[in-house]
Amino acid sequence: MFANRLKKRARHFARWAKRGGVSCYRLYDKDIPEIPLAVDWYEGRLHLSEYARGEGPASDAWIVAMCDAACEALEVPQDRLWIKRRERQRGLSQYEKVGAERARFTVSEGGLRFLVNLSDYLDTGLFLDHRATRAMVREEARDRDFLNLFGYTGAFSVYAGAGGARSTTTVDLSHTYLAWAEENLALNGFSGPSHALVQADVSRWLDDMPEAHWDLVVCDPPTFSNSKRMDDVFDVQRDHVGLLRAVLRVTRPGGVVYFSSNFRRLKPDPAAFAGATALEISDQTVPDDFRNTRIHRCWRLEKT
Repeated sequence: MFANRLKKRARHFARWAKRGGVSCYRLYDKDIPEIPLAVDWYEGRLHLSEYARGEGPASDAWIVAMCDAACEALEVPQDRLWIKRRERQRGLSQYEKVGAERARFTVSEGGLRFLVNLSDYLDTGLFLDHRATRAMVREEARDRDFLNLFGYTGAFSVYAGAGGARSTTTVDLSHTYLAWAEENLALNGFSGPSHALVQADVSRWLDDMPEAHWDLVVCDPPTFSNSKRMDDVFDVQRDHVGLLRAVLRVTRPGGVVYFSSNFRRLKPDPAAFAGATALEISDQTVPDDFRNTRIHRCWRLEKT
């Protein structure tokens, strides 16, 4: 069942990817309830994620069987497949190191280049579900000062630079991921003082920034964070109002903010959008290769 489903999806998305110039995409997204995996294609390599289930993790034999089926169905050598186990846990688990193989290589998206790492972290360095959102940022970036909050490996900043942004500022608490962002920017010819990288707690950093300083902002916070480098615990449901008020304070009138969250049950407080027109655009930002259309939620805010 799993192999047949992969073959069918691969045939369909090979044509779709070629038309759209996409080289990394999701092939399988828990399509079969009994097989709770996500399978992503990275230019001839496979990244499998096993999702937690009520009865506990699957047996090693089951995992091996699924890996064998995927490799055979998609004609991918075993040494080009990596698998991760996603547990139900809180905190910065999505950023914790899980290995040390350094299976790093460069992939292409939208005519740009990005470093990914399929082996060492739970996430790969490029969130495939935000492909369409990145394209929107590029379209709006020309001659704008761009701010990337919780910037991870800087993909949004690269897109903003490619769109002709006057400057980009990428803020993240992790030195590792900021270094990765710097590599991604350099890969695409963006470096120097106009492309700033800031290691900081976003909430505290925003408090120290001048008003009305950026024209285009992406704010993609974690659902929950209790990093030792932070003074407080961050919870997106509890804290999104204060966060977005701070973001809008540093945004110029007429500026645009893209606010995204992977927390499916997020209930935005209208107070978070005070001083802006807000529209949820999740149906436009979740790409066609994601069967799970609630992989993220996204709003576009325009400061009034």
